[in-house]
Amino acid sequence: MSLATAGLFAAKWSVRIEREWIAALEELRPDLKNKLVFRRDCMREAVPDWEVPEIALAPLIATYELPDLNDRHVLAAAIAGHADCIVTANLRDFPVEVVRAYGIEVLHPDRFIVNQWDLDPVAAMVAFKHMRTRRRSPHTTAEEFAQALARGGLPATAERIREAAELI
Repeated sequence: MSLATAGLFAAKWSVRIEREWIAALEELRPDLKNKLVFRRDCMREAVPDWEVPEIALAPLIATYELPDLNDRHVLAAAIAGHADCIVTANLRDFPVEVVRAYGIEVLHPDRFIVNQWDLDPVAAMVAFKHMRTRRRSPHTTAEEFAQALARGGLPATAERIREAAELI
């Protein structure tokens, strides 16, 4: 979200996508049960034009064939929201040959972040610097921040943080 608020891209999602990420995170982290509404609201506030309305994507859902039929709404939201890409770690459920036909690219979050960094390194570094300073532990070093990103599945992003440690 920090990269979106820095103007590097326009984030779009649906209420259904919100419900899914909240449920998935609560499943992984039961201690967060019923505590993610504040985060959701902050995301909505940070990106005022975030919503792809259900009325725009609902008629499209049944027209797509994906390995997991429960993911069709994600492709529908991307198309209805005029997105260039879907950012997900679930690459296998969005085959390139299917989504490419709609002008959509599917990218792993790590690849997406590195691409944004390459487009505007200064804005990306500033966004990551702000992100690091907002961490609960204010004395988090750039290396500790990079390690947290790597543990979160973003090894290439972590490497970029290490390379720019003096600036972040």
